[in-house]
Amino acid sequence: MLLSDSESSIKNPATKKSASVLQPDRGGGEDQTTAPVKTMPDLSTPPPVEPAKRGFIPVLKNRNFLTLWSGQVFSQLADKVYLVLMISLITTHFKHPGESINSSWVSGLMIAFTIPAVLFGSLAGVFVDRWPKKLVLVGTNILRGIMVLTIPIVLWFVADWTPIYNLPVGLCMLLVITFGVSTLTQFFAPAEQAVIPLIVKREDLLSANSLYTTTMMASLIVGFALGEPLLALADTLVTKLNYHWDFGKELVVGGSYAIAGLLLLFLKTGEKTEVTTGETPHVFADIRDGLRYVKHQRRVRNAMIQLVILFSIFAALAVLAVRLADILPGLKPSQFGLLLAMGGIGMAGGAAILGHWGHQFTHNRLSLYGSVGMACALIGLSGFSHNLWLSFLMMILLGGFGALVGIPMQTTIQAETPEEMRGKVFGLQNNGINIALSLPLALAGVAETWLGFETVFLSLAGIAIAGGILNWYISGKCSVIQTKPNN
Repeated sequence: MLLSDSESSIKNPATKKSASVLQPDRGGGEDQTTAPVKTMPDLSTPPPVEPAKRGFIPVLKNRNFLTLWSGQVFSQLADKVYLVLMISLITTHFKHPGESINSSWVSGLMIAFTIPAVLFGSLAGVFVDRWPKKLVLVGTNILRGIMVLTIPIVLWFVADWTPIYNLPVGLCMLLVITFGVSTLTQFFAPAEQAVIPLIVKREDLLSANSLYTTTMMASLIVGFALGEPLLALADTLVTKLNYHWDFGKELVVGGSYAIAGLLLLFLKTGEKTEVTTGETPHVFADIRDGLRYVKHQRRVRNAMIQLVILFSIFAALAVLAVRLADILPGLKPSQFGLLLAMGGIGMAGGAAILGHWGHQFTHNRLSLYGSVGMACALIGLSGFSHNLWLSFLMMILLGGFGALVGIPMQTTIQAETPEEMRGKVFGLQNNGINIALSLPLALAGVAETWLGFETVFLSLAGIAIAGGILNWYISGKCSVIQTKPNN
C-alpha cells in the first residue's frame, strides 16, 4: 500500500519539505502555511521511548490501566476456575457413589462452553464497537456473577423435576448457564482488548500487554494447581458459618466476577461518543468491514495468523501433555497440569522480560526470535521425553518464547487498528483463535497415535518456525513498500 506524499515524507527525509504547503492569501495579506499532516508511526521500527521510561513504571503509574488490570485479575481468576466449579458440581449433585463421572456430561459441558466462542465471537466484536466499552466490561462481569451466584437456587428449585431424556434437569440448567457465561465472555474479551489502546500510550502498549499476559498466565496456573483446593476451602468456611449452607464454591467464582465489575466502574476510557445519524449498518455489513480491513492491512492480518498458530500449538500441547506425562518418569497422566503450569511460568517470565527490554526490538523481529525459540523447545521436548527435569525446562522455554510471539503480535494489532474498528477486529481475532483451537484439540491425539510422539512435536516445530519466517518476510516487505514514495 503506497502512502501519500506527506506520509512518505516521514519515511523519506528527502521529501520532508513537501509536508508543508503554501496556501493562497485568504484576506490576511500574508501567506499561511499548514502544519504537517500527522500520521501513525510505523511499527517496523521501535517507538522512540526514553530509556528511563522503559519498562512497567509508566504503565503502573496509569490509574486507568491499574483499574482495568485489577478487574482483569478477578475476571481471569473466575474464568479459569469456572470449569473446575462446574465439574465439581456435576460430581457432587449428579454422580452416584461408587461410580465414575459420566464423560459425556463433561463433554457436553465443554461443548456448551466452546460453541458461543465459535458462533458469537465476530458478532460480539461488532456490538463492542457500537456500545460504550466501559458498559460492556462492567455489564458482562456483573451478569456473569449473578448467573453463577444463582446456581444453588436453580439446583434446589429443579432438584425433584423429572429428567429430560435421562438427563437430570439440574445438569441441563448448568449447561444453559455455562452457555450464557461463555456468551458474555465473548463480549468481554474484545472490549478489554479495545480499551487498552484507549487508556495506554502507544509506546507503553508492549509493557501493558506484557502485564496483561502475565496476569492471564498466573490465573491459569492458579486455576490448574489451586482451583480445586480453593473451592474446597471456600465450601469449608461457608459451612462453618451455617451447616446447611453449601454455596462456598459459587460464592468464590460469582463473587470474583462481581468484584471485577464493581472495580471497572471506576474506569475512565476517554472513548469518543458519537451520535450516529441515519440507519445503523447491518451487523453482517460491519463484519464484512472488519474482514476487508484485515485483508488490506498486512501487518494486522499477519499478526492474527501468528496468534492463531501460537494458540493452535498450545492447544495441541494441552492434548499431548497427557501422553507426555504418561511417558515421563515420576509423573502420572492425571498430573499433566504440572507440564502446562511450567509453560505458564515460562510465559509469565517471558512477558516480564519483554515488558522491560522488548522496546529495543521491532515486533516482527521479536516474533521471529520467539518462533525459532519455540521450534527449538519443541524439538527438545521430542528428544527429552524420558527426562522429567529437561522436559520441565523445555516447557518453560516454550512458554517464554511463546510470549515473544504473542505479546508483540497483540500489540501490533492494537496499535495498527483505528479506534472505530477495534471491536470488529478483536472479535474476528477471538473468533479465529477459538475456531483454530478446536482443530488441534480434535486432531492432536489422533496424529500422535498414527505418526508417533516425536513426529508430531517435530511437525509443530516446523509450523512454529514457518510462521515466524513468514511474518518476518511479509512485515519486512511491507516496510519497504511503505518507505517508497509515490511517483
